[in-house]
Amino acid sequence: MACRISELVLKCRDPEALARFWCEVLDFIELDREAEGCIEIGPREGFGGPQPTIFLIRNDEPKNGHARLHIDVNPTDRDQDAELERLLAAGAKLVDIGQPADASWHVLADPEGNEFCLLKRRLDPL
Repeated sequence: MACRISELVLKCRDPEALARFWCEVLDFIELDREAEGCIEIGPREGFGGPQPTIFLIRNDEPKNGHARLHIDVNPTDRDQDAELERLLAAGAKLVDIGQPADASWHVLADPEGNEFCLLKRRLDPL
């Protein structure tokens, strides 16, 4: 037996705003509000699928430096350039964390400065 990642927890100043952003990026929906300042978002199919849900928990402490864990995303229905434009329109910002100039990925930040990477589209294996 093994474990699977069921939830990711992201501490943030504004759970409402980040829930909207990540729902737009991932085509997720709001699943639950357990308590004030805690929103769970996830796939439209709900809990228990192959994708983890994301808990956005209010935390007023400032972000300090680069996160040791970050999210990588892949476009599902368009190429990387088109997806980059969509993410920028949704509120992401391009950031430079020292990645190579010829990197095949883009480093972005969500509206609160949490870095994530946009990789090239992966095709399903044959």
